[in-house]
Amino acid sequence: MSSPASARVTTPFGATSTAADVLAGVRLDGRRAVVTGGGSGLGRETARALAAAGAEVVLAARRLGGAEEAAREIAAATGNPAVRAAALDLADPTSVAAFVSGWSGPLHVLVNNAGVMATPEARTAAGRELQFATNHLGHFALATGLRAALAAAGNARVVSVSSVGHINGPVRFDDPDFTREPYDPWLAYAQSKTANILFAVEAASRWAGDGIAVNALNPGRIAETSLDRHLQTPPASFDPAGATGVSVKNTEQGAATSALLAGSPLVEGVTGRYFEDCQEAGPHEEGVRRGVAAYALDRAHARRLWELSARLTGTGA
Repeated sequence: MSSPASARVTTPFGATSTAADVLAGVRLDGRRAVVTGGGSGLGRETARALAAAGAEVVLAARRLGGAEEAAREIAAATGNPAVRAAALDLADPTSVAAFVSGWSGPLHVLVNNAGVMATPEARTAAGRELQFATNHLGHFALATGLRAALAAAGNARVVSVSSVGHINGPVRFDDPDFTREPYDPWLAYAQSKTANILFAVEAASRWAGDGIAVNALNPGRIAETSLDRHLQTPPASFDPAGATGVSVKNTEQGAATSALLAGSPLVEGVTGRYFEDCQEAGPHEEGVRRGVAAYALDRAHARRLWELSARLTGTGA
C-alpha cells in the first residue's frame, strides 16, 4: 500500500465534481458500507452514490427517523433495496458498543462522516468535551470495534471526514477536554478535525497487514448542511470569507471526495493520506485555507493520540 512518503495522488476529478461523477461506471455490488450521519447532508449524498453503484448501505445516525426516511428515498431513487438505517449516537459509548455488537459479517467500507461544529460548551456523561467525543472518540471506538469485520472483507476502506478547520489547531494532548483553560468552540473543533487526520495516519499503519486502507479528507465549505447550526462568529483568523483557496461547494460536490475514497478504483491501495477536491492535498501554506498541516500528519502525534483514545474509550489497544 502507499505511504505518505510516496508520490502525491492525483485523479481526473476536482472541486466541481460530484459524488455521482466520481463513481460513474463503478460497480460495488456485493460490498457493504456504513455511513455515519447518513441521514442528511454529506452523509446522505455519500450513501446515495454508494447505493447507486450497487453497494449495501447502512445509514447510521442519531436521529433514526430521519435516517429511515433517507434510506427509503435513496432506495427508491437508486433502485437499490439494500439501504437501511440504524441508530448510532457517537457521543454515547453505549450506543457505539451496541452498533458494533449488532454488526455481523464483513464490512467493506466505513465512512466516518458524522460530526458537530463550534458547539456551545458541553460534555458527555463521561465528562468528555462534546466535539472531541463526537467527531473523534466515537468514530475511533466505532472503527476499532469494527476492525475484525473490516479485515474479514479484504481490501476494506475507512474514510475519515475531517475539515480545513484542522489548520487552526493541533490536538491538545495535555487538556483535550478544556478543563484547565477556557473553552473555545473553534479550537475544540480544530482539535477534533486534526484528530480525524491523525487517526487515519495511525490506523493506516496499524491495519496495513489486514488490507484496510484508511484516508482522511476535507469536503470543502458546504453551505447546505446542518453542520453549522451552532455556528458562532469566528475570530478573523478562522474566518474563510477573506482567505484564498476555499472550495465552496453544494452537497453533491462536497460528498465527492468521500465517495472517491470509499469506492473508486483510482485510489485502490492508497492509505494514510489526506485529500481535498478529489486530490491528495499538499502542505498547508499560511493565509490559504487548504492543504494539510504538518502536525496532522506527524506520526508521533498520531501514535500518541491513538494511545490516548484507546485509554479514554477502552477500545483499540
